[in-house]
Parts: sequence; structure tokens; C-alpha cells
Amino acid sequence: MLWPYQMLSLLALLASPRHLLQAHAYLLPRGGHRHTRLVSALLLASLRLPLRDHAVALVRRVHPSVSLRAAARFRGGSGLGPQLHSLLLREGLAADPHASASLIQAYCSCGSVDSARRVFDETASSGDVVSWNVMIDGYVKSGDLARARGLFDVMPERNVVSWTRVIGAFAQMKQPEEAIKVFRRMQVEGIEPDGVALLSVLSACGDLGVVDLGEWVHRFVLRRRLCQEIRLMNAIIDMYVKCGSVKKAVEVFEGMEQKSIVTWTTMIAGFALHGLGLEAVGLFRRMEKENVSPNGVTFLAILSACSHVGLTDLGRWYFKIMVSHYKIKPQVEHYGCMIDLLGRAGCLMEACGLVQDMPFKPNAAIWGALLAAARTHGDTELGEQALLHLIELEPHNSGNYILLSNIYAEQERWDAVRELRMSMRDRGLRNVPGASSIEVDGMVHEFTSRDGSHPSLHKICEVLYAINTNIKSVGHIAVLPESLHEVEEG
Repeated sequence: MLWPYQMLSLLALLASPRHLLQAHAYLLPRGGHRHTRLVSALLLASLRLPLRDHAVALVRRVHPSVSLRAAARFRGGSGLGPQLHSLLLREGLAADPHASASLIQAYCSCGSVDSARRVFDETASSGDVVSWNVMIDGYVKSGDLARARGLFDVMPERNVVSWTRVIGAFAQMKQPEEAIKVFRRMQVEGIEPDGVALLSVLSACGDLGVVDLGEWVHRFVLRRRLCQEIRLMNAIIDMYVKCGSVKKAVEVFEGMEQKSIVTWTTMIAGFALHGLGLEAVGLFRRMEKENVSPNGVTFLAILSACSHVGLTDLGRWYFKIMVSHYKIKPQVEHYGCMIDLLGRAGCLMEACGLVQDMPFKPNAAIWGALLAAARTHGDTELGEQALLHLIELEPHNSGNYILLSNIYAEQERWDAVRELRMSMRDRGLRNVPGASSIEVDGMVHEFTSRDGSHPSLHKICEVLYAINTNIKSVGHIAVLPESLHEVEEG
């Protein structure tokens, strides 16, 4: 008998209805109807050829729980969900928890989330946590986090999968504050997180710079003896790096008995992020000595490190050996790093030549690197050329206009500055102020320029005034605001 994986390959290649019927006749007597992936492949082949009646007949022949699990593997609008639904209703199995959960998943997989919700509403009274989790997952995958969170909040019973899915969704969708809020609720309710939840929380901590919670997760991992989980340890390193605790990241790195290429790459990227280019290069060389082969992401990290500290020749060397020695084909991101490196070093002609030689169409990151280089070295012509491309690729990014405006201002071309500002106004663009954040007693506070809305603003200004007074007393120039009025006025 052919093994299941061989049959899967064969079913994907079938080109005629007759061959499909032969394969079906071969599989069913040999227990193929109990193999979810084989049933899924048979259903897909039946729809592709097309033999829709045969697909429906197949559903009738196999156990309902198997045919819904099979349907749940589908992607795209196969149209099989409604047929399965009608068959389950006819057979009186629609209220079966496993069958209804699989049907909900089938509808969600086909993009019919509203249909999935109707099935869920009809069967939710059973209180089966699996159906709730599947429906939440369907909302998450469709990008509707509001409904996912709303359903989660009214669940009669939650298990660790429920908590993990919601926390992970907020972390993946770059809403780290919400991810941490849900995790803290999870702690209050006494639910012990699993490894997947911890990965999501560490990611959120890194995005927000919440090192206190990140350290709690680290201690939890140590208490539960999860140090052999390389993915978790890698996430801890990444969290410490993003929170600015490079020393702790190095301690975790050095304490790991086993390291993956992701471990090495995360630490190299961490050094690069903090401008520690020489440390990044040293670690890369140590990695090579230990016969760990770098991948494309590792080279992105080392090229970035070289760029940040001006190691131009070394960056050129790494870009060369990536292709010649490691046989890694450069992607557009690698070219972006090289163009940024050359631009920072003032090698603008070489950078432009590299753009022309790229086998890819330059993206916004490429032109952005050239615009930044033009800004640094006062090359108006290159700046204007880069901006034209950026306006086409990122028409609503005000930062690009600001960079070119700064080039004009440094050359005292005030008419050009005025025209650029008028162009921004005509396009409805505003200069969005940058934001910074700080964690105090487990709470993250965010500040933006000219923002006087923080509830502790007066206390902050009192501290700033005291610092300013001390600076003056030792003979330095005052650089901090003298009063609350100055802060509010920007």
C-alpha cells in the first residue's frame, strides 16, 4: 500500500475524473476515510476536476467529524461549507460540538466569517470552549480584533488556549498595550501561561520597553525549568535588547547551553541596534569559528551594525562573501542596508550605482535611505529625485517632505521650503510628532512634543525646573524649560 504522503502527492497530480475514482476506490477499503488529510485531498480533487456530486457523496460516506476537519483545511471559496452544513443538518449532527466547531472553522477558512458566526450562535448554548476558541480565532485571522475581544470577554469558560490566542493576536497586530492588559488579567485569574503566551508577552514587552514584566517572565521561565526552550530564551534576549538591557541580554546568551542561528542573529542585531558595531562583528566572527552558518537575516544584522558605526569597507566585504562564500542571494533588504551604509559614508555615487544594478524595483526603504543620505550630505538633486519616488510609493508620509525641506533650509532656499510646505498642506499632510515612552512602576507613559495632557505634567515640570536649576548652579547652559508655560507652548 502506498503511504499517506505518497497518496497526497498523487491526488494533487490527478488530471482526470476517472483517475480520481480509481484513487478513491483504492483508499476507502484501506482505511483512507479515517485520514483527515487524505479526505481533504479527495474533496479538493473532486471540486477541482470538477466532481462536486462526488464530493458530496464522499462526505456522506465518511464520519462527519472527519469530513468537517477535512473541510477546515481548505483555503479560499470552495463553496463546500454550505454543502457540509446542509448535510449535517439533514443527519441531525449540526449540534454535535466537534462537528459544529469544525464547520465554524471551515467557514472561517473560506473567508465566510459571518456564516461561521451564524453557526456559532446556533450552537454556542452547548458551552463548548472549542467552538468559542475557533470563532475567536476566525475573527483574529480576519483582522477583526474588536469582535474577537468582545467574544472573549463574554466567554462562559476560558482555557489557556483562549487567553493565548487573544494575547498573541494583540501582539501580532502591534497593539502591545492590549496584549499586556489581557496577560495581567490572565495572571489575576490564576491561569498559568503556556510557552506561546509567554512568547507573545515578551514581544509586547520589547515593543513597549516594559522591562519589569519581561523580567517576571524570565524568572517564570527559570522557575518552570524552561531554559531548554530555545525559542523562549531567544525571545528573552530580544526583549532585553529592545528594553535597553544589553548586559542582561548578553548574560542570557552566554548562559544558553544550546544556541540556534536565531540566537546568534538576535544578539548580533541587538548589538547593532545599540550602535555596538565592533561587538556585533566580534560575535559574528565567533559564530563562524564555531561553525554556525549565518543566514540572510544574520547578514542583515551585521550589515546594519557596520552601517551604524561607519565600517564601510567591512560592510562591503560581508556583502561580497554573503554571495561568494555562503551562496546567499541578496534580497531587497540587503541592498537597502548596503545603500544606507554607503549613503552614511558619503559614497553617494556608489549607492546610486547599486540601486541601478539591483535586480529588484527599489522600494520606499531604498529611496528613503537615499533621501536620508542626501539630507546628511546636502545633495539637493539626489534628495529631489528620491522624494519624487517616495511620493509615488508613500504619498501620505510627511517625514519624506520634512527631510527635503531640511535640505532646502540648510541651503537657505526659503522659497523652496515654502513651496514644499504648501505642497504638504495641499495634500492634507501634517508633520506627526515623534513619541517617546518610559516605564515607571510597571506603567508605560508616552510623551509627544507639545503634548500637555499628561495628568502628572505639573509634577514633571517641577522636577525639570529643579534639574535646570542644578545645571545652572554648576555653570552649564540651561537646556530645559523654565516653566509649565514653555512646555505647553513647545
